[in-house]
Amino acid sequence: MSRLALSNRASLAYQLRYAVRHPGRIGPYFRRLYRDWRLRRQTGDNHVSYYRAVMKHDTAKSPESAVGSATHDRWLALGQMQFDYLVKHGLTPDDRMLEIGCGNLRAGRLFIDYLNTDHYYGIDISPEILLAAQETLVSHDLQGKLPHLTLVDDLRLAHLPEHHFTVVHAHSVFSHSPITVIEECLKHVGRVLAPGGFFDFTYNRTDGDEHHVLREDFYYRTDTLLALAKANGLAARAMTDWDELPHKQSKIRVAHPD
Repeated sequence: MSRLALSNRASLAYQLRYAVRHPGRIGPYFRRLYRDWRLRRQTGDNHVSYYRAVMKHDTAKSPESAVGSATHDRWLALGQMQFDYLVKHGLTPDDRMLEIGCGNLRAGRLFIDYLNTDHYYGIDISPEILLAAQETLVSHDLQGKLPHLTLVDDLRLAHLPEHHFTVVHAHSVFSHSPITVIEECLKHVGRVLAPGGFFDFTYNRTDGDEHHVLREDFYYRTDTLLALAKANGLAARAMTDWDELPHKQSKIRVAHPD
């Protein structure tokens, strides 16, 4: 059995091996499988509608687990990790930041507190998670920083001003997105990105066949995303030091070419 076959999480070989190693997760997987079947019938091929329904279901159980944090401590740790990394790699209080897929402000609460007033914009496709984000603002006493939280249907960013944001950030967004959604974002993010600014995004990396699991988790080769950014007029590079952190995703930074 090849290493590449095992790296494809949609393959039967991988699933059987995983089931043997983690028998307690077989039940949750079949519940996800049933949910996938049900939501496919309701939403068809519209991925935004599909994943909005996923988020509605998950947020009703726990906003923190809906954004990928199994515990509150993990929610805090992942937010801190994102914040620390961006500060280390150039974020300053003067930056004007757009967070794509802001969720319930796992990291956003730290960005809002750090940035100058009125300098944070968060967008998400889920109304339920944005309501949870409002609760986070209140619980952390951040109303006075005047953050902007906006519901969107796509990643064309059409409602945002040209060349305004010096930092754009998307954590665990492209890991749940088909290539068409990623391409849409890369096609339009350059319009809102200020000269000298950058866009960091994470993704699930595979060295084998690109694939998805139940339309919720998508796996891409690094070269595919680097080439897609270049095709849309952006310079891109892998942020390899991110891979050293305790997180399962990889990171790419894109910017306007010099």
